[in-house]
Amino acid sequence: MGSSVLSVRIDHELLERLRSHAAKRGMSVQDYVVRTLIRDDFDERFQSAVEETERFYGVT
Repeated sequence: MGSSVLSVRIDHELLERLRSHAAKRGMSVQDYVVRTLIRDDFDERFQSAVEETERFYGVT
C-alpha cells in the first residue's frame, strides 16, 4: 500500500477549533482529522453537510 499527501487550506478559526478538539483527546490535529475521516458515519455526515451548503447557497 502506498501513501499520498493531502494538503488542505483552512482559515485560522477552523484550525483553532480543530486544535481544541484534538487537544481534548490528546491527539495531533492530523491524527484527529484522519480519525474523523475514517469514522463509519463520515460519508453520511459529509453528504448531509454538502446538501445543507447547497441549499444555503441556492445551488439545488
